[in-house]
Amino acid sequence: MGIDDKIENKAEEMKGEGKETIGRATDDEELVAEGQMDQAKGNIKQAGEKIKDIFKK
Repeated sequence: MGIDDKIENKAEEMKGEGKETIGRATDDEELVAEGQMDQAKGNIKQAGEKIKDIFKK
């Protein structure tokens, strides 16, 4: 997994966490859901990269 990929995936997760937090603070359920989706996408991408790393070894 390249360092750039790690940074991008973590940034997506953090962006999602921020959206979720703001959504909860403002009672915006749509923003909460969007934040959770961003976090899930980041997690899935990281898992895919980790699998690639395993097969490279």
